Amino acid sequence: MTSAVSRITAAPSQQALAHFESLLKFETDCWDVHHALTNHSQDFILVDVRGAALYDAGHIQGAINIPHARLNHKQLESYPSDTLFVVYCAGPHCNATEKAAIRLAKLGRPVKKMIGGVTGWQDEGFVLIS
Repeated sequence: MTSAVSRITAAPSQQALAHFESLLKFETDCWDVHHALTNHSQDFILVDVRGAALYDAGHIQGAINIPHARLNHKQLESYPSDTLFVVYCAGPHCNATEKAAIRLAKLGRPVKKMIGGVTGWQDEGFVLIS
């Protein structure tokens, strides 16, 4: 009897390798962001793309707030064109990170999504500030 897991054959190893390596070009996780922030090795701008009220209620220390709908050239003009932006929102149930990443990519800016968002951050035991 075949399970739902193995009903569709797994990709060949080389194809799986390419896929998973590719994901890391688009995503990072809460642990890696926290490590960079706490070890003074932050080489990116962390952007909370939720609305100002949610940001004010609690956000990751060191994050700036630019709601995804307000991401534009003017908001970014003080950053060099090769600045990496890491975006996060409320969590896996929120697609504001994708909306923000699309806007940043259209502006020609390097971007990664922090998977998990605020929910993932707190699940890891990390704190928010207000």
